Amino acid sequence: MSGRTRYLLVSLPTSITPSNDKDEALAALQSTISADNGTVLPFKIPEFKIGTLDTLVQQADDLAKLESACEAVVAKVGDSLRSLLGGDEEKVAQQKTVNDKPVDQYLRTFTWNKVKYRADKPLAEIVDSLQKELVSIDNDVKSKFSQYNQIKTNYTALQRKQTGNLSTKSLTPVVDPSLLIQDSEYLETHLVVVPTNAKKEFLRSYETLSPMVVPRSSIEVTHDDEFTLFAVTTFKKHSAEFLHKCREMKWTPRDYKYVEGGKEEERKELERVSRDERKVWGEALRLGRTGWSESVMIWIHVLTLRVFVETVLRYGLPLEFVCGLVKVRVGSKIAPYLSKTLTPCRQTQS
Repeated sequence: MSGRTRYLLVSLPTSITPSNDKDEALAALQSTISADNGTVLPFKIPEFKIGTLDTLVQQADDLAKLESACEAVVAKVGDSLRSLLGGDEEKVAQQKTVNDKPVDQYLRTFTWNKVKYRADKPLAEIVDSLQKELVSIDNDVKSKFSQYNQIKTNYTALQRKQTGNLSTKSLTPVVDPSLLIQDSEYLETHLVVVPTNAKKEFLRSYETLSPMVVPRSSIEVTHDDEFTLFAVTTFKKHSAEFLHKCREMKWTPRDYKYVEGGKEEERKELERVSRDERKVWGEALRLGRTGWSESVMIWIHVLTLRVFVETVLRYGLPLEFVCGLVKVRVGSKIAPYLSKTLTPCRQTQS
Protein backbone atom coordinates (compact mmCIF):
# COMPACT_ATOMS: atom_id res chain seq x y z
CA MET A 1 0.00 0.00 0.00
CA SER A 2 1.53 3.28 -1.01
CA GLY A 3 0.56 6.87 -0.36
CA ARG A 4 1.08 9.68 2.13
CA THR A 5 0.35 7.89 5.38
CA ARG A 6 2.42 5.33 7.24
CA TYR A 7 0.99 2.89 9.74
CA LEU A 8 3.07 1.11 12.34
CA LEU A 9 2.14 -1.73 14.67
CA VAL A 10 4.10 -1.15 17.84
CA SER A 11 4.30 -3.67 20.66
CA LEU A 12 5.47 -2.64 24.12
CA PRO A 13 5.40 -4.29 27.54
CA THR A 14 2.92 -2.96 30.08
CA SER A 15 5.82 -2.84 32.53
CA ILE A 16 6.90 0.49 31.05
CA THR A 17 4.37 2.06 33.47
CA PRO A 18 4.41 1.61 37.27
CA SER A 19 0.78 0.44 37.25
CA ASN A 20 1.37 -2.22 34.55
CA ASP A 21 -1.85 -0.94 32.97
CA LYS A 22 -2.46 -1.35 29.22
CA ASP A 23 -4.24 1.98 28.83
CA GLU A 24 -1.42 3.81 30.55
CA ALA A 25 1.11 2.02 28.35
CA LEU A 26 -0.74 3.22 25.25
CA ALA A 27 -0.89 6.71 26.71
CA ALA A 28 2.88 6.60 27.19
CA LEU A 29 3.25 5.63 23.55
CA GLN A 30 1.03 8.54 22.49
CA SER A 31 3.00 10.99 24.59
CA THR A 32 6.21 9.70 22.99
CA ILE A 33 4.82 10.42 19.54
CA SER A 34 2.90 13.65 20.35
CA ALA A 35 -0.17 14.82 18.48
CA ASP A 36 1.92 16.70 15.92
CA ASN A 37 3.62 13.54 14.69
CA GLY A 38 0.81 11.00 14.67
CA THR A 39 -2.04 9.26 16.41
CA VAL A 40 -2.21 6.01 18.36
CA LEU A 41 -5.10 3.55 18.54
CA PRO A 42 -5.26 0.23 20.38
CA PHE A 43 -4.72 -2.76 18.10
CA LYS A 44 -6.13 -6.03 19.39
CA ILE A 45 -3.97 -9.13 19.04
CA PRO A 46 -5.51 -12.49 20.02
CA GLU A 47 -3.91 -14.89 22.45
CA PHE A 48 -2.29 -17.44 20.17
CA LYS A 49 -0.79 -20.75 21.15
CA ILE A 50 2.87 -20.38 22.05
CA GLY A 51 5.14 -23.22 21.04
CA THR A 52 8.77 -23.88 21.81
CA LEU A 53 11.48 -21.28 21.44
CA ASP A 54 12.97 -23.02 18.39
CA THR A 55 9.53 -23.11 16.78
CA LEU A 56 8.96 -19.41 17.44
CA VAL A 57 12.33 -18.50 15.92
CA GLN A 58 11.47 -20.49 12.78
CA GLN A 59 8.02 -18.93 12.61
CA ALA A 60 9.54 -15.46 12.90
CA ASP A 61 11.61 -16.22 9.79
CA ASP A 62 8.63 -17.72 7.96
CA LEU A 63 6.43 -14.74 8.78
CA ALA A 64 9.09 -12.29 7.59
CA LYS A 65 9.15 -14.06 4.21
CA LEU A 66 5.37 -14.24 4.06
CA GLU A 67 5.07 -10.54 4.86
CA SER A 68 7.35 -9.74 1.91
CA ALA A 69 5.24 -12.01 -0.30
CA CYS A 70 2.07 -10.23 0.83
CA GLU A 71 3.54 -6.84 0.05
CA ALA A 72 4.61 -8.07 -3.41
CA VAL A 73 1.16 -9.48 -4.21
CA VAL A 74 -0.59 -6.31 -3.07
CA ALA A 75 1.75 -4.25 -5.26
CA LYS A 76 1.23 -6.54 -8.28
CA VAL A 77 -2.54 -6.43 -7.98
CA GLY A 78 -2.35 -2.65 -7.63
CA ASP A 79 -0.25 -2.45 -10.81
CA SER A 80 -2.78 -4.65 -12.62
CA LEU A 81 -5.63 -2.36 -11.58
CA ARG A 82 -3.60 0.64 -12.70
CA SER A 83 -3.04 -0.95 -16.10
CA LEU A 84 -6.71 -1.87 -16.39
CA LEU A 85 -7.82 1.68 -15.58
CA GLY A 86 -5.34 3.38 -17.89
CA GLY A 87 -3.18 4.78 -15.10
CA ASP A 88 -6.01 6.93 -13.69
CA GLU A 89 -4.91 7.11 -10.04
CA GLU A 90 -8.25 8.51 -8.88
CA LYS A 91 -10.12 5.54 -10.33
CA VAL A 92 -7.50 3.14 -8.98
CA ALA A 93 -7.90 4.60 -5.50
CA GLN A 94 -11.65 4.00 -5.71
CA GLN A 95 -11.02 0.29 -6.24
CA LYS A 96 -8.56 -0.01 -3.36
CA THR A 97 -10.86 -0.74 -0.47
CA VAL A 98 -10.51 -3.47 2.13
CA ASN A 99 -13.68 -5.44 2.79
CA ASP A 100 -15.54 -2.50 1.19
CA LYS A 101 -13.97 -0.06 3.66
CA PRO A 102 -11.28 2.59 3.18
CA VAL A 103 -7.90 1.20 4.26
CA ASP A 104 -7.70 3.60 7.19
CA GLN A 105 -11.09 2.48 8.52
CA TYR A 106 -10.20 -1.20 8.14
CA LEU A 107 -6.97 -0.75 10.11
CA ARG A 108 -8.63 1.34 12.81
CA THR A 109 -11.39 -1.23 13.32
CA PHE A 110 -9.33 -4.35 12.66
CA THR A 111 -10.41 -7.55 14.37
CA TRP A 112 -8.84 -10.93 13.86
CA ASN A 113 -10.93 -13.14 11.53
CA LYS A 114 -11.67 -15.97 13.96
CA VAL A 115 -13.83 -17.83 11.46
CA LYS A 116 -11.10 -18.25 8.82
CA TYR A 117 -8.08 -18.32 11.13
CA ARG A 118 -8.94 -19.84 14.46
CA ALA A 119 -6.62 -18.46 17.11
CA ASP A 120 -6.70 -21.73 19.05
CA LYS A 121 -4.94 -23.57 16.24
CA PRO A 122 -1.14 -23.96 16.18
CA LEU A 123 0.65 -20.93 14.74
CA ALA A 124 2.23 -23.04 12.01
CA GLU A 125 -1.21 -24.09 10.80
CA ILE A 126 -2.46 -20.50 10.70
CA VAL A 127 0.63 -19.38 8.80
CA ASP A 128 0.21 -22.20 6.30
CA SER A 129 -3.44 -21.27 5.75
CA LEU A 130 -2.57 -17.62 5.14
CA GLN A 131 0.20 -18.56 2.71
CA LYS A 132 -2.02 -20.89 0.69
CA GLU A 133 -4.75 -18.27 0.48
CA LEU A 134 -2.26 -15.64 -0.69
CA VAL A 135 -0.91 -17.95 -3.42
CA SER A 136 -4.47 -18.73 -4.56
CA ILE A 137 -5.35 -15.02 -4.82
CA ASP A 138 -2.14 -14.28 -6.69
CA ASN A 139 -2.75 -17.09 -9.19
CA ASP A 140 -6.40 -16.19 -9.75
CA VAL A 141 -5.66 -12.53 -10.41
CA LYS A 142 -2.69 -13.30 -12.68
CA SER A 143 -4.77 -15.80 -14.67
CA LYS A 144 -7.66 -13.39 -15.20
CA PHE A 145 -5.43 -10.46 -16.13
CA SER A 146 -3.50 -12.70 -18.53
CA GLN A 147 -6.80 -13.69 -20.14
CA TYR A 148 -7.79 -10.04 -20.45
CA ASN A 149 -4.45 -8.98 -21.92
CA GLN A 150 -4.69 -11.74 -24.53
CA ILE A 151 -8.19 -10.68 -25.55
CA LYS A 152 -7.13 -7.03 -25.56
CA THR A 153 -4.19 -7.90 -27.83
CA ASN A 154 -6.50 -9.76 -30.22
CA TYR A 155 -8.99 -6.89 -30.21
CA THR A 156 -6.26 -4.33 -30.88
CA ALA A 157 -4.97 -6.44 -33.78
CA LEU A 158 -8.47 -6.67 -35.26
CA GLN A 159 -8.95 -2.92 -34.87
CA ARG A 160 -5.64 -2.32 -36.59
CA LYS A 161 -6.80 -4.50 -39.45
CA GLN A 162 -9.83 -2.25 -39.86
CA THR A 163 -8.27 1.15 -39.26
CA GLY A 164 -4.55 0.83 -40.00
CA ASN A 165 -2.76 1.81 -43.18
CA LEU A 166 -2.61 -0.39 -46.28
CA SER A 167 0.50 -2.19 -45.07
CA THR A 168 -1.36 -3.66 -42.08
CA LYS A 169 -5.13 -3.35 -42.48
CA SER A 170 -7.44 -6.04 -43.84
CA LEU A 171 -7.75 -5.90 -47.61
CA THR A 172 -11.16 -7.56 -47.63
CA PRO A 173 -13.12 -4.27 -47.67
CA VAL A 174 -10.94 -2.59 -50.35
CA VAL A 175 -10.15 -5.25 -52.97
CA ASP A 176 -12.66 -5.90 -55.71
CA PRO A 177 -12.48 -9.67 -56.39
CA SER A 178 -12.93 -8.97 -60.11
CA LEU A 179 -9.36 -7.58 -60.12
CA LEU A 180 -7.92 -10.96 -59.14
CA ILE A 181 -7.12 -13.82 -61.47
CA GLN A 182 -8.45 -16.89 -59.70
CA ASP A 183 -8.26 -20.61 -60.46
CA SER A 184 -5.74 -20.14 -63.28
CA GLU A 185 -3.23 -22.88 -63.89
CA TYR A 186 -0.47 -20.49 -64.95
CA LEU A 187 -1.21 -16.95 -63.76
CA GLU A 188 -1.82 -15.30 -60.41
CA THR A 189 -2.39 -11.78 -59.12
CA HIS A 190 -0.21 -10.25 -56.42
CA LEU A 191 -1.13 -7.32 -54.22
CA VAL A 192 1.79 -5.02 -53.40
CA VAL A 193 1.78 -2.03 -51.05
CA VAL A 194 4.10 0.74 -52.22
CA PRO A 195 4.96 3.96 -50.38
CA THR A 196 3.26 6.75 -52.24
CA ASN A 197 6.56 8.57 -52.81
CA ALA A 198 7.86 5.43 -54.61
CA LYS A 199 4.83 5.05 -56.86
CA LYS A 200 6.55 6.29 -60.03
CA GLU A 201 9.55 4.03 -59.46
CA PHE A 202 7.28 1.02 -59.00
CA LEU A 203 5.36 1.71 -62.22
CA ARG A 204 8.62 2.18 -64.10
CA SER A 205 10.30 -1.02 -62.86
CA TYR A 206 7.77 -3.67 -61.79
CA GLU A 207 7.72 -5.36 -65.20
CA THR A 208 11.46 -6.07 -64.99
CA LEU A 209 11.68 -7.26 -61.39
CA SER A 210 11.50 -10.90 -62.52
CA PRO A 211 10.87 -12.87 -65.70
CA MET A 212 7.34 -13.36 -66.98
CA VAL A 213 5.60 -10.42 -65.34
CA VAL A 214 2.53 -9.73 -67.47
CA PRO A 215 3.18 -6.38 -69.22
CA ARG A 216 0.93 -3.47 -68.23
CA SER A 217 -0.85 -5.67 -65.70
CA SER A 218 -0.39 -3.18 -62.86
CA ILE A 219 -3.66 -1.80 -61.51
CA GLU A 220 -3.92 0.80 -58.77
CA VAL A 221 -6.46 -0.67 -56.37
CA THR A 222 -6.60 2.08 -53.74
CA HIS A 223 -4.43 4.42 -51.72
CA ASP A 224 -4.25 6.16 -48.35
CA ASP A 225 -2.11 8.98 -46.97
CA GLU A 226 1.03 6.84 -46.92
CA PHE A 227 0.71 3.96 -49.37
CA THR A 228 -0.71 2.85 -52.69
CA LEU A 229 -1.96 -0.68 -53.29
CA PHE A 230 -1.24 -2.25 -56.68
CA ALA A 231 -2.37 -5.49 -58.24
CA VAL A 232 0.21 -7.14 -60.57
CA THR A 233 -0.12 -10.38 -62.55
CA THR A 234 2.78 -12.81 -63.05
CA PHE A 235 3.25 -16.38 -64.18
CA LYS A 236 3.17 -18.67 -61.15
CA LYS A 237 6.58 -20.19 -61.83
CA HIS A 238 8.22 -16.79 -61.19
CA SER A 239 5.90 -15.52 -58.45
CA ALA A 240 8.34 -16.22 -55.61
CA GLU A 241 11.13 -14.29 -57.34
CA PHE A 242 8.83 -11.35 -58.05
CA LEU A 243 7.74 -11.13 -54.42
CA HIS A 244 11.33 -11.43 -53.22
CA LYS A 245 12.40 -8.54 -55.45
CA CYS A 246 9.49 -6.44 -54.16
CA ARG A 247 10.67 -6.93 -50.61
CA GLU A 248 14.21 -5.95 -51.61
CA MET A 249 12.77 -2.71 -52.97
CA LYS A 250 10.99 -2.10 -49.62
CA TRP A 251 7.61 -2.78 -51.18
CA THR A 252 5.25 -4.94 -49.16
CA PRO A 253 3.50 -7.94 -50.76
CA ARG A 254 0.18 -8.65 -49.04
CA ASP A 255 -1.28 -12.14 -48.79
CA TYR A 256 -4.93 -12.09 -49.77
CA LYS A 257 -7.44 -14.71 -50.77
CA TYR A 258 -10.97 -13.76 -51.65
CA VAL A 259 -13.59 -15.41 -49.46
CA GLU A 260 -17.24 -14.83 -50.20
CA GLY A 261 -18.86 -13.05 -47.28
CA GLY A 262 -15.44 -12.30 -45.80
CA LYS A 263 -16.23 -8.63 -45.15
CA GLU A 264 -19.29 -9.50 -43.06
CA GLU A 265 -17.37 -12.20 -41.18
CA GLU A 266 -14.63 -9.74 -40.25
CA ARG A 267 -17.23 -7.28 -38.96
CA LYS A 268 -18.89 -9.98 -36.85
CA GLU A 269 -15.52 -11.14 -35.50
CA LEU A 270 -14.62 -7.60 -34.46
CA GLU A 271 -17.96 -7.19 -32.69
CA ARG A 272 -17.60 -10.55 -30.94
CA VAL A 273 -14.08 -9.84 -29.68
CA SER A 274 -15.19 -6.34 -28.63
CA ARG A 275 -17.94 -7.86 -26.49
CA ASP A 276 -15.50 -10.38 -25.01
CA GLU A 277 -13.00 -7.61 -24.25
CA ARG A 278 -15.62 -5.57 -22.36
CA LYS A 279 -16.88 -8.66 -20.51
CA VAL A 280 -13.44 -9.86 -19.38
CA TRP A 281 -12.43 -6.28 -18.52
CA GLY A 282 -15.30 -6.16 -16.05
CA GLU A 283 -14.39 -9.58 -14.66
CA ALA A 284 -10.73 -8.55 -14.27
CA LEU A 285 -11.72 -5.31 -12.54
CA ARG A 286 -13.96 -7.12 -10.05
CA LEU A 287 -11.36 -9.79 -9.38
CA GLY A 288 -8.60 -7.19 -9.07
CA ARG A 289 -10.64 -5.21 -6.58
CA THR A 290 -11.43 -8.35 -4.58
CA GLY A 291 -7.87 -9.65 -4.85
CA TRP A 292 -6.41 -6.38 -3.59
CA SER A 293 -8.82 -6.34 -0.66
CA GLU A 294 -8.18 -9.95 0.32
CA SER A 295 -4.41 -9.76 -0.07
CA VAL A 296 -4.31 -6.65 2.15
CA MET A 297 -6.40 -8.47 4.77
CA ILE A 298 -3.98 -11.40 4.66
CA TRP A 299 -1.08 -8.96 4.94
CA ILE A 300 -2.51 -7.38 8.10
CA HIS A 301 -3.18 -10.80 9.62
CA VAL A 302 0.42 -11.78 8.87
CA LEU A 303 1.67 -8.56 10.45
CA THR A 304 -0.45 -9.29 13.51
CA LEU A 305 1.07 -12.75 13.85
CA ARG A 306 4.54 -11.38 13.32
CA VAL A 307 4.14 -8.77 16.04
CA PHE A 308 2.88 -11.47 18.41
CA VAL A 309 5.73 -13.88 17.70
CA GLU A 310 8.42 -11.23 17.95
CA THR A 311 6.83 -9.85 21.10
CA VAL A 312 7.17 -13.26 22.73
CA LEU A 313 10.77 -13.54 21.56
CA ARG A 314 11.62 -10.00 22.70
CA TYR A 315 9.77 -9.69 26.01
CA GLY A 316 9.43 -13.31 27.08
CA LEU A 317 6.83 -14.82 29.40
CA PRO A 318 4.52 -14.14 31.12
CA LEU A 319 3.20 -12.25 28.09
CA GLU A 320 1.97 -8.87 29.25
CA PHE A 321 2.04 -6.36 26.45
CA VAL A 322 -0.08 -3.93 24.48
CA CYS A 323 -0.07 -3.22 20.76
CA GLY A 324 -0.79 0.15 19.23
CA LEU A 325 -1.62 1.17 15.69
CA VAL A 326 0.40 4.30 15.01
CA LYS A 327 -0.57 6.53 12.12
CA VAL A 328 2.14 8.96 11.08
CA ARG A 329 2.86 11.21 8.15
CA VAL A 330 5.30 9.92 5.52
CA GLY A 331 8.63 11.55 6.19
CA SER A 332 7.95 11.88 9.91
CA LYS A 333 11.06 11.31 11.98
CA ILE A 334 9.07 9.42 14.58
CA ALA A 335 8.85 6.22 12.49
CA PRO A 336 12.57 5.29 12.61
CA TYR A 337 12.66 6.39 16.25
CA LEU A 338 9.89 3.94 17.11
CA SER A 339 11.58 1.18 15.14
CA LYS A 340 14.68 1.58 17.30
CA THR A 341 13.11 2.16 20.71
CA LEU A 342 9.79 0.34 20.87
CA THR A 343 10.29 -2.86 18.92
CA PRO A 344 8.71 -5.15 17.81
CA CYS A 345 7.49 -2.58 15.29
CA ARG A 346 5.93 -3.51 11.95
CA GLN A 347 4.97 -0.96 9.37
CA THR A 348 3.00 -0.53 6.20
CA GLN A 349 1.80 2.41 4.14
CA SER A 350 -1.49 3.54 2.67
